Amino acid sequence: MTVPLGGLALTDHDAGYAALDRAGFTDVWSSEVAGTDAFTPLALAAAWQPRLRLGTAITPVFTRGPGLLAMSAAALAEAAPGRFSLGIGASSPVLVQDWNSVPFDEPFRRTRDMLRFLRAALSGETVDEAYDTFTVRRFTLERPPAVPPPILLAALRPGMLRLAAAEADGVILNWLSADDVPRALAELSDRRAGFEVAARIFVCPTEDTTYARALGRRLITSYLTVPAYAEFHRWLGRDKVLAPMWEAWAAGDRRGASAAVPDDVVDALVLHGSPERCRAEVRRYADAGVDVPVLALLPTPEVTAGGATALLTLIAQLGVDPAGASA
Repeated sequence: MTVPLGGLALTDHDAGYAALDRAGFTDVWSSEVAGTDAFTPLALAAAWQPRLRLGTAITPVFTRGPGLLAMSAAALAEAAPGRFSLGIGASSPVLVQDWNSVPFDEPFRRTRDMLRFLRAALSGETVDEAYDTFTVRRFTLERPPAVPPPILLAALRPGMLRLAAAEADGVILNWLSADDVPRALAELSDRRAGFEVAARIFVCPTEDTTYARALGRRLITSYLTVPAYAEFHRWLGRDKVLAPMWEAWAAGDRRGASAAVPDDVVDALVLHGSPERCRAEVRRYADAGVDVPVLALLPTPEVTAGGATALLTLIAQLGVDPAGASA
């Protein structure tokens, strides 16, 4: 599950993490956009639920310096030895440049360089290296983790996917359908043993189809108009079906862009329906080759009306399989 959970204060997440554990969820993965940072919700989970595995999906490689990112990762790895994975990625020009005043230059090289730096630093090495995009002089972690965390790379198109296969311990996929997974995995053919494939999956567990599709359209027009995601979906073959959305967005017609997203695209990228139906759709990702399906739980009318109690009930419904298996 993606954390923090919407509608639940961080101080109340002890109940949320306990509900996830009871429901059979194995992992909590944070995101970092404009809400919480990636590490604080996981630090709370490390203290409150010692069985949950933790991961960042993702920590941007531009918004922290190399040393600070290594220190944050090392601290969480020390707090949760053997159950933390560090997910990193380029993020986007809006988050990096517009919100954090950092030039979004050479994202592929910066991600590659940060991956190589972190691999060395988290292993306890002294790093004295001039990388292509930054230089680090004699940096050594004072508290290197006893168990260095696996490093996963957020990747969309072939170049970054192949970098993940060649140098990372896993990959994090995002904004793709279950039917798209084989296309991405085909670029990971050279991955090593133990390589892990995680995917964030947007889930809106409500049978109010009109509500779910309207929310899904807003999200799609917010994300898939970002250049990297637009190119990703062109690569996946959605250039024709999403062209009207991109054209309306470029013309400044935000409402028209949202209206131009076809229902079948919304249904493929934002799962909705009963908790049982959503769980079955998530299973399709696992069947397609995703090792860690990470649900991103979207607000529903039922949870909005029912508050924290309804949220915890929904977690139980999503996690518990009537046949005895768990999500």
